[in-house]
Amino acid sequence: MNAPTPSFPPLFVGMPVAAQADPFAKAIAEATLGCDSGLIVYAEGSDRLRAAIVFAPESSLDQAMAILPACGVGFQNALGALAPPEVAVHLDWDGRVFVNGARCGGLQVAASHQEGDAEPDWIVVGLEIPFLPENPDSPGATPDSTSLYEEGCAEVDQTLLLEAWARHTLVWISRLEEDGVRALHGEWRGLARNLGEDVTVHLGDDTHEGTFLGVDEHFGMLLRVGDVTTSLPLRSVLSTGDAP
Repeated sequence: MNAPTPSFPPLFVGMPVAAQADPFAKAIAEATLGCDSGLIVYAEGSDRLRAAIVFAPESSLDQAMAILPACGVGFQNALGALAPPEVAVHLDWDGRVFVNGARCGGLQVAASHQEGDAEPDWIVVGLEIPFLPENPDSPGATPDSTSLYEEGCAEVDQTLLLEAWARHTLVWISRLEEDGVRALHGEWRGLARNLGEDVTVHLGDDTHEGTFLGVDEHFGMLLRVGDVTTSLPLRSVLSTGDAP
């Protein structure tokens, strides 16, 4: 029996792809060809929620990178509305999602270029969340990673979660456009993982260590080493196509 076709809010249009296809790569290809903002590419019939949204920001890349935390907060709001109340969702600065303390997929982001002060033609944010355990015969074998099923979300419907992610993300994108980043900053800080703690951040071939103090106005990571505080721009996490 086929899953029901998702129903998306105005401004969003769905494009299904086969279960074995990569919605993130497909969305990037469509964006490169000039598709409209609001395209949601999603995989059908998978044991993982895999989807990607195309955006066409009208600001510099550094300003537009707020789309990534907006999509992360949108996902937390969506799962929070559908999952049991005891399920805790936190967001890593780079887009990874943690459920009840364990890694549970995440988001990734790509853009038409990586120049912080130039306006991108498009930004694509992808989401991948495992619904079923990677090793169903050995639950708990990988305590640092998990799935929604293992965290008590067996009743969460994949189509409903995709629809809810689109709705809640639209709310935060609209608030960004109307009110700026202040509200998103406040919401994101309440969900941020490792805030105030010592962290190790891997960005390509570079490794950064320090105390995670928070984020700047463009969601760059504020990292303190000794008496020196530096900012890692969020565009540093732009994807080259690897899984989240």
